[in-house]
Amino acid sequence: MSTQSRAVLLESFGGPEVLGVREVPAPEAGPGQIRVRVTAAGLNPMDWFMTSDDETAARFGLSLPSGFGTDYAGVVDQVGDGATGFAVGDRVFGGAVSRAIADHVVLDLAATIATGSAVHHTPDGVDDRTAATLAIAGSTAAAALAVVEPGPGDTVLIGGAGGGVGVFTVQLARLAGARVIGTGSATSAEALRSLGAEPVAYGDGLAERVRTLGVTAAIDLFGTDTVRTAREIGVPDARITTIAGQVDGIRSANGANAAPGALEEVARLVADGRLRVPIAATFPIDEIRAAVELQAGRHVHGKVVVDL
Repeated sequence: MSTQSRAVLLESFGGPEVLGVREVPAPEAGPGQIRVRVTAAGLNPMDWFMTSDDETAARFGLSLPSGFGTDYAGVVDQVGDGATGFAVGDRVFGGAVSRAIADHVVLDLAATIATGSAVHHTPDGVDDRTAATLAIAGSTAAAALAVVEPGPGDTVLIGGAGGGVGVFTVQLARLAGARVIGTGSATSAEALRSLGAEPVAYGDGLAERVRTLGVTAAIDLFGTDTVRTAREIGVPDARITTIAGQVDGIRSANGANAAPGALEEVARLVADGRLRVPIAATFPIDEIRAAVELQAGRHVHGKVVVDL
């Protein structure tokens, strides 16, 4: 049984330069908990946003020293008293808010991602790197789609479609039968086409570029520009949502509020080969700063994963 664990820890809040790998005592699973030997951790914008400064960290209930990262995948290596549904050796994935990038994480089976942690069985056919990308992005995409409810006959405008959440949102909308128009940079056009979206350049003039495309719903994955465009071309507020901005009259989507079973369904689609998760880059834990710098640049096409 491991007694030591590597973990990414912050002694101060800030940018990638404050991230460091430390050796710490391995946590132990208590009653109703399991411990996971983490093999891979996926990065999300929320990871570096939450720890970017003292004020933001406080809003999320974080204090120093703080861990880092949320999405993980690995293998159960310890089961606490009264913990049921999981056994040593089970492959699992999920979220451990601001502490996932570590050799070991302890998960409370009674918790949810909204309260700090979640754990799910990894389906056969899904490797750990891919499983480590699912929790935040998959749940957020599912929650956004539940707001606008796309289906056959719909044309969905997705802003920021080339990002980590966009990978899932585009494909899930297509699986629902909708046509997808995805905004992005010129360099993301081919990646968007490969996911099933029709690319369109973001920025000034977007409304004119999409006005004649018959857009019936919109999802803004980056800010609020897509919301404004959707309103300008006549999409009703009830069929517009955003994940990264607040707009009066628009219902926002949050992965923590995804419907029960939504993430498991995403994982099943991946296992069945119906949903593809492009891994843009992988880094060893010792290169955490470089990994976060790449992900925070917001120009990577696909997910960034840290191997442990």
